[in-house]
Amino acid sequence: MLYHFLYGLSDQISALNVFRYITFRTGGAVVTALLLVFLFGPMTINALRKRQGKGQPIRDDGPQRHILEKQGTPTMGGLMILVSIGVATLLWSNLTNPYVWLVLFVTIGFGTIGFYDDYLKVTRDSASHAFSGKVRLAAEAVIALIAVIGFMQIGKAPFATSVTFPFLKDLLLNLGWFFSVFGVFVIVGAGNAVNLTDGLDGLAIVPVMIAAGTFGLIAYLVGNAVFANYLQLHFVLGTGELAVFCGAVLGAGLGFLWFNAPPAMIFMGDTGSLALGGALGAISIATKHELVLAIVGGLFVLEAVSVIVQVISFKTTGKRVFAMAPLHHHFEHKGWSEPTIVIRFWIISVMLALAGLATLKLR
Repeated sequence: MLYHFLYGLSDQISALNVFRYITFRTGGAVVTALLLVFLFGPMTINALRKRQGKGQPIRDDGPQRHILEKQGTPTMGGLMILVSIGVATLLWSNLTNPYVWLVLFVTIGFGTIGFYDDYLKVTRDSASHAFSGKVRLAAEAVIALIAVIGFMQIGKAPFATSVTFPFLKDLLLNLGWFFSVFGVFVIVGAGNAVNLTDGLDGLAIVPVMIAAGTFGLIAYLVGNAVFANYLQLHFVLGTGELAVFCGAVLGAGLGFLWFNAPPAMIFMGDTGSLALGGALGAISIATKHELVLAIVGGLFVLEAVSVIVQVISFKTTGKRVFAMAPLHHHFEHKGWSEPTIVIRFWIISVMLALAGLATLKLR
């Protein structure tokens, strides 16, 4: 909104010309989202605490200390994140850009599914008896499919249906309409991988911010013809505007971390984790860096793989590979303290983000 209103006045007031720059508007989105969470965070936490009573139900099959230490903490904190991201994005981005609307669609859609799941858990006072997992995955797949088809329609064929590869500047694998299946897998997989990572105070939100900052830079470079040509990246017209959205995620995440830092005053719940993961997946498809997401978000991949391996191993052999899954619970079971696990996972996320950024130049 600000872009359309104030930049339109730049002919009369030259200072308003700064609104043409994506970098300026990205900074504005960071600050706006951060301030919104700071301003409305305490009010949101108090309202959710009153509504939920006992707070988020704690899994009986998880670490036993969680039942004592985390009982009564309200969930659905993702609401403050999503509202702040939405407002900041609408204020600072170019609203004629279809990529912005498609990513917002995935974010809000996945957030709605997560909210309903959280609502059922709280009202039924159960950490496991939410709505059917198959129905949830189907709903996620429908939302993701609509977004992927949108991305395919915006882009130019055959590039829009092709997969690019890190370190290889010329290799493209054209999947045709099968790209829609691949895209759905990326978005749904990213959403649920972040959801599985959200199990300790501050564990998920910082890696999400790191990934959002990384993809904000990737979106800016890929969407700029000069930088894309210099780095030998595939230029995708219009994706630079997603840097503003990523800035909003970064700002909202910083604000949420203030309340989610150990001991957490609130959990983001499926409302936040599912939406943020889905958003990262959608951005990776828009920028044609789907495989780079597997590097930058490698922590999320490890968490998801640990659950898959554990389930397959137990069902086929009756034995567990990990003491407990997801992976962060395995280390808890081994005696690592929660802050140690969280901070070490943050360090891993930074290292993976640097590895992902290295793919931009090593081609």
